[in-house]
Amino acid sequence: MATPPQTTAPRTSLLFRKDPLASVEAQINLLNRTDLGVDESLLTTAASSPQNAFDLSLQSTGRFPLQASSVDTFQLNLGRVCNQTCIHCHVDAGPDRRENMDHATAELAMSVLAQTDIPVVDITGGAPEMCPEFKYIVRESRALGRKVLNRCNLTILFAKGFEDLPEFFLENEVEIICSLPHHRALNTDKQRGDGVFEKSIRALQMLNKLGYGKPGTGLRIVIVTNPVGAFLPAGQGSLEAEWKERLLETYGIEFNELFSITNMPISRYLEWLERTNNLDGYLRKLKDAYNPVAADGVMCKNTISVDWRGYLYDCDFNQMLELKTGFGSPTHLSDFDVSRLAKRRIVTNRHCFGCTAGSGSSCGGSLTE
Repeated sequence: MATPPQTTAPRTSLLFRKDPLASVEAQINLLNRTDLGVDESLLTTAASSPQNAFDLSLQSTGRFPLQASSVDTFQLNLGRVCNQTCIHCHVDAGPDRRENMDHATAELAMSVLAQTDIPVVDITGGAPEMCPEFKYIVRESRALGRKVLNRCNLTILFAKGFEDLPEFFLENEVEIICSLPHHRALNTDKQRGDGVFEKSIRALQMLNKLGYGKPGTGLRIVIVTNPVGAFLPAGQGSLEAEWKERLLETYGIEFNELFSITNMPISRYLEWLERTNNLDGYLRKLKDAYNPVAADGVMCKNTISVDWRGYLYDCDFNQMLELKTGFGSPTHLSDFDVSRLAKRRIVTNRHCFGCTAGSGSSCGGSLTE
C-alpha cells in the first residue's frame, strides 16, 4: 500500500535545502535507474531510433516518434516564486525562489505571440501572479484577442499586495484554472500546507460572487485535483460529479469543470516518492498503465512551453527537467518559428509515462474521458 504524504516534510524548496534532487541531472538519473521490466537492449543514441523506455512503448503501438500536430497553446511559465511550498510541486516553487520573467522577455513573448494566430495563452508558475510582468502579459494577450488562462493557487488572492486580483481577472475575462487537491481540508492541507484549504474555499466563494463559475456569465472556473499519494487519479467524470455536489452542498461553491491530473515523478514529488519508498512501484504503475489512446492526445502535441528566460520546451514537465525542444527545432523565443514548431519531434523520457497512464493526463485533465 502506498505511504501517505507526510505533514512533516520540509516546507522549503529542494534548491534552498541543497537537496541533491535540486539537480535535474540527479532527477533524470534516479528515474532512469528504476527497473521497469523493459528490454532496453533495443535503445540506441541514433535520432531515428527509440532512446528511452517510453519511446519503446510508443514504438510498440505504432506511435514513435511522438510528433507535434499544431501550436494552439502558448504556455508561459513566469518563474519559480510562489507563496506556497507544496509537497507535490514539480516546479520546486516557493517563497525562497527568486526566478521571475523580466520585462524584456515578456515583451519578446508578446511580440512573438502577435506574429502568430495561436488562440490560447496559458500562464503558469510558481504563483504566476507574483511575477511583476503578470498583468502586462495578461493585458497584452487580451489586446491581441487571445483567450487567457491563469493557473492560480487561490491563496494568492489573500497575499499582501495581491488583493486586487479578483477584479483584475474579471476586467480581463481571465479563465481561472485553480489548484485544489481535495474537497476535504485534511487531504488538501497535508499536501499544500496548513490553512490552505480554508483560504482556497474563501477564494472560490469570492470568485463566485463576481460571477465566476455561474451559468451564463462566460466566466470560467476550472478546479484541478491530483491524488494525495502514490496512485493514479480516479475517473474524471465521476470525480467532477462528486466535487460539484460536495462543494455546492457544503460551501455553496459552483465551478464549471474539474481536471484530474496525474502527479509527475519530478522535483519535490519525486523526492517524496524516493523518501517514502514509493518510487519503484509508482513508476512501474505508470509504465504498466500506458494507454496508446492517451498518447494520441498528449498536450505537447499542440502546446509550446516557454520558461522565464524565454527558452522553449515541449511541455512544462520537460521545462522542469531542462529538456529543451530538440531535433533541430527552435529553442528560444528569439528564433521562434511557429510553422517549424507545429511539426517538431517531441523530446521524451521516462517521466512521459505520467501523461499516458490510464485515462491520460495533461494541463487540461484526463485525455480519454
